[in-house]
Amino acid sequence: MAKPNYSFEKRQRDLAKKAKKEEKRLRKAGPPANPDATESPAPEAPAPAPATEVKTAP
Repeated sequence: MAKPNYSFEKRQRDLAKKAKKEEKRLRKAGPPANPDATESPAPEAPAPAPATEVKTAP
């Protein structure tokens, strides 16, 4: 039976951990660049006035 290569397994675990950590860092760094788009999708311009006009008597 072949002897397990613990060094290779450890290296693979370390690479996976490093990749996961980098992905998390990128995820955390991404949103602050444009905070308005992710927090609340509020309209930038006020709502348009109704199409019908109300006229007052002179």
